[in-house]
Amino acid sequence: MRIFGRVLGWVLILAAVAVLGADALAALDSGQFAPRPMGQLWFQLDRGSLNLMQAVVQRYLAPSIWDPGIVSVLLLPAFVVLAVPGVLLALLCRPGPERRKPLFY
Repeated sequence: MRIFGRVLGWVLILAAVAVLGADALAALDSGQFAPRPMGQLWFQLDRGSLNLMQAVVQRYLAPSIWDPGIVSVLLLPAFVVLAVPGVLLALLCRPGPERRKPLFY
């Protein structure tokens, strides 16, 4: 399970770096750095799943979970939303001192 968590953490970190790089390239064109919000990125990737998630959360859980809860996260910069859980997973799922292999035998 630790390996899965660590791999997922690094995938999220790489995705955050890719989104930050795309935002930086867009800043070179426009002359102003404006990080893309997570909601906009999700909408660009798959708008149907974003709409479905909203409907499921509001109908089956509670409308107050969606707004202001999830909406607040969707308004944050996408690279932050991806990087924070990625770093946490990578740190929490790293091998302990007893499981690390020596660099040299």
